[in-house]
Amino acid sequence: MELKEKVFIIAEIGINHNGSIQYAKELIDLAKECGCDAVKFQKRTIEIVYKKEFLDSPRLSPWGKTQREQKEGLEFSLDQYNEIDEYCKEKSIDWFVSCWDIPSQISMRKFNTKYNKVASAMATNLEFLKVVAEEKKHTFLSTGMTNIQEIEIAVEIFDNASCPITLMHSVSTYPAQERHLNLNCIKSLQTKFEKPIGYSGHEATVLPSIVAAVLGATCIERHITLDRAMYGSDQAASLQKNGLRDLVNSVRKSAIVLGDGEKKIIPEEMEVAKKLRYWYQN
Repeated sequence: MELKEKVFIIAEIGINHNGSIQYAKELIDLAKECGCDAVKFQKRTIEIVYKKEFLDSPRLSPWGKTQREQKEGLEFSLDQYNEIDEYCKEKSIDWFVSCWDIPSQISMRKFNTKYNKVASAMATNLEFLKVVAEEKKHTFLSTGMTNIQEIEIAVEIFDNASCPITLMHSVSTYPAQERHLNLNCIKSLQTKFEKPIGYSGHEATVLPSIVAAVLGATCIERHITLDRAMYGSDQAASLQKNGLRDLVNSVRKSAIVLGDGEKKIIPEEMEVAKKLRYWYQN
């Protein structure tokens, strides 16, 4: 990815489609309409990510009475991702996934998406990181639930593979409380790693993402939803249409209002000075 002057904005659809291609398309439309640069999904092989005892345990959901049925209900097949791929091309918006296991990562290569994403949960799985890094796609690496030493190890893997990355500051609670966000970590990570630093937010409000952009985040990722009241653990930490539109518009304006930092009198001020500085006329 060639970094742009404007902030790169990712609409995280994740599993908020609730297993519905129609909902997924509506969320893609929402992201496109609001001016996002890309949408992102999640992909898991549930037998790898979850233990059998867990999958067989009870959980009431729209898909059945076990954890397995709930997890299977939320997973798209490769055929469904092919439909998503075609739809995103039709809508002229990039898409990609964060995979949660190596077979999923390898299976998604067929779509040749521009970017990769490493979820915070996977940031310390070194074998997985090596598989992602060998693709040499620009990778957004979330850093929730990690310390500096763990981030250093991850960065080294991508550097050794000559794979470009953006480190994403993140706090892995859903929804995240604003007092926990510690957005100054964006500056700390910039200084420490000399890499592009982004922000992946899980709070229910818009302001932190705007602050992140002002602090220098080159990428903002936020979960989106058709309705926060829908079924799903991520819905409450997601933005609906009005919030997403406000976020995109505000973040886009941040570079404009920050300017270049050079103190000078602009031509428009000169006219005001002629009116207000009466001694100029003497």
